[in-house]
Amino acid sequence: MARSTFEGPILSGDNRFGALRDVGYTVLEQDCYIDLSNSTAGTAGYSGGSGQFAWGNNIPNLPGTVYTPSSVYSANGPTVQTIPADTTTQVYRGIVMYIPNGSEIIDVTVDYISAITGESGATLSNVSVFVSNNYTAAAGTPAYATAALGTTTVGTAGRQSITYTGTNLANLLATTADIQNPTLGANPSFLSQVVFTLSITGTSVAAPTGGKLNFILRYSQPDNNIGTLTQYPYGNLD
Repeated sequence: MARSTFEGPILSGDNRFGALRDVGYTVLEQDCYIDLSNSTAGTAGYSGGSGQFAWGNNIPNLPGTVYTPSSVYSANGPTVQTIPADTTTQVYRGIVMYIPNGSEIIDVTVDYISAITGESGATLSNVSVFVSNNYTAAAGTPAYATAALGTTTVGTAGRQSITYTGTNLANLLATTADIQNPTLGANPSFLSQVVFTLSITGTSVAAPTGGKLNFILRYSQPDNNIGTLTQYPYGNLD
């Protein structure tokens, strides 16, 4: 079966001309499944490790690069962000996704498939998933959403409740220009970055030995040439 990749927004509908056209944006989706017992890059469910997040858009998962968000062009490209290594008070695992700049995030989903193991000797203070445009520390404020898995425990398997603050909801309307593409010289293009950070904090915390999660992002790509209140490109522009 043939496979096609489209560049730019995808509109669909059955009436694409006139003031009463019914076209709308097609919803896009990325997801990344991780198995915290899997530390082998390039295999299904690879979950990264101490100081290393995963990237699932190459299927199977590979090591992912998280960048420091910046819309300032640099000939050397974006700056790689350092993910803290595991300590006895905090452990971070996570995944990174790259999406078109200015996308509208419709929702995020955190599916906690099987319980995180390896923390039986720990006293936990918080286990959460933070969704932001960069790695988010345990005490940080995520740009997009939060899933609180548990406080004194590693949480309960199931589809997690997602919390959006008012600021989160405003940020979801249009993702930020986080990554510069240096291959275009003085006219770089920009990408948005979405990072799911699994944060485990407490005392006597250890690297997880197991646990399965799936992170899902649904979004639509904007059309910057959609028109204005007085001028509409009702049909094709060419």
